[in-house]
Amino acid sequence: MKLCRFGNNQLGIVEGERILDVTEALEVLPAHRYPLPDEDPLIANLEVVRRRIDEISGTASTVPLSEAELLSPVASPGKIIAAPVNYVKHLQEVLDDHNLHHDNQINHIQRAGLFLKATSSLVGAGAGIPLRKLERRNDHEVELAVVIGKRGNNISREDALDYVAGYCIGLDITIRGPEERSLRKSPDGYTVLGPWLVTSDELSDASSLDLSLTVNGEPRQKANTSDLILGVRELIEFASGFYTLHPGDVIITGTPEGVGPLVPGDAMHAWIEGIGDLRVAVRAAA
Repeated sequence: MKLCRFGNNQLGIVEGERILDVTEALEVLPAHRYPLPDEDPLIANLEVVRRRIDEISGTASTVPLSEAELLSPVASPGKIIAAPVNYVKHLQEVLDDHNLHHDNQINHIQRAGLFLKATSSLVGAGAGIPLRKLERRNDHEVELAVVIGKRGNNISREDALDYVAGYCIGLDITIRGPEERSLRKSPDGYTVLGPWLVTSDELSDASSLDLSLTVNGEPRQKANTSDLILGVRELIEFASGFYTLHPGDVIITGTPEGVGPLVPGDAMHAWIEGIGDLRVAVRAAA
């Protein structure tokens, strides 16, 4: 199932070039009072929502996919966990280019660990990317994004995929400079998730997926997730050794070589096999 959010917080199922509007299925979600839960309610109750979708999809109205403004398929992640330098060639690329590392210490991911991005940085494809600090280099990074489906702590790599709700394309945008990664990668709009969530029953194995990114039609990044230093299973094991993972938490798995600068007016096209296409416009922040 390709599950999307679009328009005015509507819920949809993507079928070819159309969206089935199944927003009515959200009525099965539990009502919450303050304090709010530390998980995304849709992802935490995904199976219940899917059963309701099956009941109503036959009479659902449709929207052309080309006319829909796509939102992040996860509205309220508790954490966005990111994996630095998790492709061998990208690690060497960063080590070789001062414009990328700015004298920051660069370690293999097993030593560097993971880092967090602000949840306020999260947008969908329709929002576009509002670049800040235009006097500095802003770079694109295309990544496979993993959405956690159930609560877990100290998860073994053997059991890791049981905790996956599904997969998306992630764009991790970064301002180059000497500051900590989390600061430079967390401005508003610097994490794009989409175009939809492909549920794990439809994409059961993400260990060998082709992925690519172009800017204005120019190829920039191309790789396969088999080139990851730590794959999806290992990243879930690593992250859950430090944090309890909750439904809706997102792990972006790292980017391959070919990172490059963005400027206002650029048009990005990201693609991951088995997920689809993510098209995003770049502009200057207001």
